[in-house]
Amino acid sequence: MRAEISFGKSLIGILLVGLAAASCTTTSKPAATAANTKTKQAQAPKVTFNYTAKDRDCLKRAMYFESQHSDEDGYLAVGTVVMNRLTSGAYPPSICGVVAQEKQFAPGVMTREVKPQAETELATAADAILLKGARHPQVKDAMFFHTEGLKFPYDNMHYVAVAGGNAFYEKRDSD
Repeated sequence: MRAEISFGKSLIGILLVGLAAASCTTTSKPAATAANTKTKQAQAPKVTFNYTAKDRDCLKRAMYFESQHSDEDGYLAVGTVVMNRLTSGAYPPSICGVVAQEKQFAPGVMTREVKPQAETELATAADAILLKGARHPQVKDAMFFHTEGLKFPYDNMHYVAVAGGNAFYEKRDSD
């Protein structure tokens, strides 16, 4: 009888240890899964774009006409907005589509003449953006801009940079 009681206690002890171990394992699995889920969410799939000579021309036109024919800093700032819009998914899926979108860029941006003396600097800026991934460091993720000096009564405009005669901003929820 004592042997049976001792065996029963041992069996209960083994079961309790097994249950405790099982509950530890069960508890740690969701934590690991949650960590893996967070890691997967943070890793957005990369989208690759293939740029054509026409895309390069459209980018140069936007930079030239929107930055008031200014300088490389102004070109890079406008180019950054074009690329931010392209990669956002909220705008047309090509550079020319973004630049030619109605009421988004200067009238005639696709048809007016670019002065030949600006071509070298425009080409350098466009190549830096398209081939090297250069972006204006202050514009960052901004997708909007307007002529510098204008004031608008909106609470959701967070200004991040001024370049090439333009003020660049992000739209945010009103505080």
